Amino acid sequence: MPKLVIAHAVQDINQWLEGKADRVKLLGAAGRNVTDHVALDGSNQAAVSLEVDDVAAVQAMVAAPPPEVADAMQKHGVMPPLTIYVEK
Repeated sequence: MPKLVIAHAVQDINQWLEGKADRVKLLGAAGRNVTDHVALDGSNQAAVSLEVDDVAAVQAMVAAPPPEVADAMQKHGVMPPLTIYVEK
């Protein structure tokens, strides 16, 4: 089961961190061990890591977010583009 990291900028780190429960709920349908990461330099860069069974499904969700995911991204201040990294 590969581990993915989805990196992006956010409008406000604290606002984004408040959405942890939403991310676990939405991304938990696609994978396990959803973990938030913030840039050590204090910038507005953030990432989420998770273990997934279907990498293509997560890629599709990021490329064309369903309404509930798009709403959560907007609410949490996620700023495109999103970059997906896969553990090799």
